[in-house]
Amino acid sequence: MTEEDKELELLKAKRMLEMQKNISQRQRVDEKPQPSTQKVSPRDIVLKQLGYRGEEVLQNAESQFPNETKVVIEKLAELIQGGEVTEIIDGGKLLTLFRSVGIHVRIQTTINVEQDGKMVSWSDKLKGEAKSISEPESSDNSSGTV
Repeated sequence: MTEEDKELELLKAKRMLEMQKNISQRQRVDEKPQPSTQKVSPRDIVLKQLGYRGEEVLQNAESQFPNETKVVIEKLAELIQGGEVTEIIDGGKLLTLFRSVGIHVRIQTTINVEQDGKMVSWSDKLKGEAKSISEPESSDNSSGTV
């Protein structure tokens, strides 16, 4: 072998060692569990579990009782992550939960009734009936003479 061939073989051997080191380092990095860079907030965990009108109740609770609601959300998220709560939590269940721990969340409610084929709020219906009762009945004698 010539001097150049020996140098070429040495360079090839060094390069092979470097490549093997790189491969083994990549394997070690891949074997290590990646720490989660994004931590899911307790509120997000609870939001995923909420059903019909649950988010509405949660928003009302947060605006009316921010500190107390935060504690309830954290505990509820722990229960969800622990597998103790697996069902979907609708607005009624969430409202019951808040009230059972002494947080009386106020929810705006309306009652609608059907009147003349249209849905009308109960308060509008009562206002309309009160207006018709308070208005004097008109008689056929509009001339003002008796």
